[in-house]
Amino acid sequence: MPHMKPLEFNEVPEDIQERFIHYKKTRGFTPNSIQTMARRPNIVRAFMQLNQAVLYEGTVSEELKMLVSLIASQVAGCRYCQAHMANLSKIYQASAEKIARVWEFETAGCFSEAERAALRLAYKGALSPAQATEEDFSEAYEYFDEAEVVEIVAAIALFGFLNRWNDTMATELEELPASVAAETIGGSYGWEAGKHSRQARQE
Repeated sequence: MPHMKPLEFNEVPEDIQERFIHYKKTRGFTPNSIQTMARRPNIVRAFMQLNQAVLYEGTVSEELKMLVSLIASQVAGCRYCQAHMANLSKIYQASAEKIARVWEFETAGCFSEAERAALRLAYKGALSPAQATEEDFSEAYEYFDEAEVVEIVAAIALFGFLNRWNDTMATELEELPASVAAETIGGSYGWEAGKHSRQARQE
C-alpha cells in the first residue's frame, strides 16, 4: 500500500491545478506521484518544469525519450514508472512491438541502430553504479549530437529520481497505465503492479 495518500485536486495551489488539468487531458489522469509530491509545492513545481524540459523539449523524438525512460525504469525495477512509460511510449507513437520488446533492443528487428545506441546508453546509465563507457558514448555520437546526448542522459537521470520516489513511496498505480502495462509489457517482460496495485492497498 502507498506510504502517503495523494492530495486531492482542491488541496493544491491553483497554478499546480492548471498543470494537473494538462496531465489529465494528455494522459487521461493525474499521476498519484505528483499529487503526493505537491505537499511541498515548490518541489512539485520544480519537478514539473524539469520533466517538461527533459521529455518534451529538444530534438530527440518524444517516442525515443519515452523508450529510454522505460528501459531505465526496467533496470531500476520501479513498476510504477514502467507502467507510466509504457503508457507514454504508446501515446507518443511507439509501436506495441517496440514497447513489448524494449528489453530486447539489441536483437529485436524493430529498433534502428540509432535507437539501439540510445537504449544501450540508457540501460548502462541506469545501472547502479552506472556502467556507461566511452564506447557507449562514441556509438551514441554516431547518431546524436552532444546536445541530444544531454537530452538522453537527462531522461535517464530524471527517472533515477522518479524511480526512487515511486518505489520508496509505493505509489498506487492508476488504472489506465496499469492496463496499458498489462497489455504491452505484462507478457514479454512479466510486468505486474506488485506493491503499487490497488489490491496491495486493500491488503
